[in-house]
Amino acid sequence: MTERIYMSSPDVGDLEEKAVVAAMRGGWIAPLGPDVDGFEREVAERVGVEHGVALSSGTAALHIALVAWGVGPGDVVPTSTMTFAATANAIAYTGAEPYFVDCDPETGNMDPQLLREVLSELSGAGERVPVVVPVDLLGKAVDYTAILAAASEHGARVLSDAAESLGATHAGRAAGSFGDASVVSFNGNKIMTTSGGGMLLTDDGDLASRARYLATQARQPVAHYEHTEIGYNYRLSNLLAALGRAQLSRLDEMIARRREMRELYADLFTEVDGVEVLGREGDEHDNVWLTSILVDSSVTGWTPGDLSAWLAADQIESRPLWKPMHLQPVFSSARSRSTGASELLFEHGLTLPSGSALDTAQRDRVRSRIGAFLDAA
Repeated sequence: MTERIYMSSPDVGDLEEKAVVAAMRGGWIAPLGPDVDGFEREVAERVGVEHGVALSSGTAALHIALVAWGVGPGDVVPTSTMTFAATANAIAYTGAEPYFVDCDPETGNMDPQLLREVLSELSGAGERVPVVVPVDLLGKAVDYTAILAAASEHGARVLSDAAESLGATHAGRAAGSFGDASVVSFNGNKIMTTSGGGMLLTDDGDLASRARYLATQARQPVAHYEHTEIGYNYRLSNLLAALGRAQLSRLDEMIARRREMRELYADLFTEVDGVEVLGREGDEHDNVWLTSILVDSSVTGWTPGDLSAWLAADQIESRPLWKPMHLQPVFSSARSRSTGASELLFEHGLTLPSGSALDTAQRDRVRSRIGAFLDAA
């Protein structure tokens, strides 16, 4: 059977195995331990913030930050429509209303001017907007210079969803360092992984302490179990943190390998009219987590679905870009400010194998199959 090639499979090896085994032999099997402490410190140092709180997922990190800030029913939280459902779900968990803001068509990231319009509209209507949640798409940081300015004008905090962008930068600062707090993800398909996991990053010591408290079931510091408010079982395990520390030491290497894949696609499609690599302009600041192409089928004569089906026949995974949240049935009643940009990206976009774990033979197979498709098209 032909080996399946995935878009972004975990890139782990001997170093990660040794780290997990060392944690096990050290006796730190139960949640928390020295590797959690070390992982929080090292990620925070890498990003350039004071505090990291290691949690069970990026979604948990989003949720716990919003809860810690008191976000709840009656609040409106503008967020990117071009994102994975986790961002909007975390807002919905609090009882607040997500308000979906469309994207810049060149990057897929939140359009700052649209955000300004939304904030002005909501402010004028007397609605409470405590937080804005912009999302860094596919490893490219949003225009935080403009986003932060817009939020500040209306007194809203910024919670940066940097789940996909660890290792990227904007204006010389690391993704994960922007806003009042940021969130990164260590899911199995991310730039680096702890199998599952995430982290809340912030310079706000009070927020970090509050998040740790809420994420450990809101236990009071007494000998017996005492709870004065609802908490969550959201902390990362010591074993997974050990894996993450090994991964973090390899982050730059893994980014470099993903960049090689992006350049492979850029070379493949450079002479193909009607195809472009999404967000390639200025991508020297990105972590190039995933590479997507945009296909103008009126020019190419073929659609993203045609290429995807061709690759699937050879067990090569590909996938459309995120379906915008304002088009998702579960959020059909939510408000949005749409220009149609995200819908066009969804219609014309295709994400291709991008992982750093791809070996030479797998890369050559992907290149060969796409080349054969273009020859046959």
